Amino acid sequence: MALASRYAVPAIYEAREYATAGGLMSYGISLANAYRQAGVYVGQILKGVKPSDLPVLQPTKFDFVINLKTAKALGLTIPDKLLAIADEVIE
Repeated sequence: MALASRYAVPAIYEAREYATAGGLMSYGISLANAYRQAGVYVGQILKGVKPSDLPVLQPTKFDFVINLKTAKALGLTIPDKLLAIADEVIE
């Protein structure tokens, strides 16, 4: 992220933490949802369910975050359609 910032290169990251730390935007799985599901699995295992009996799950919730402050610093205009579908817009 430091190199992208230093050389004014727009970049998209996989975790929302990058966008909140100053990256242009991020799109990736919701870590909060993934951690919650991991907790559910641990709870089931502690109750005696065999891990081999648990289904393999794929992520179903994704977060799209746009950092407008970074976009302005890079001289970019983010289209309204993207802003409308973003889960979070940082101003």
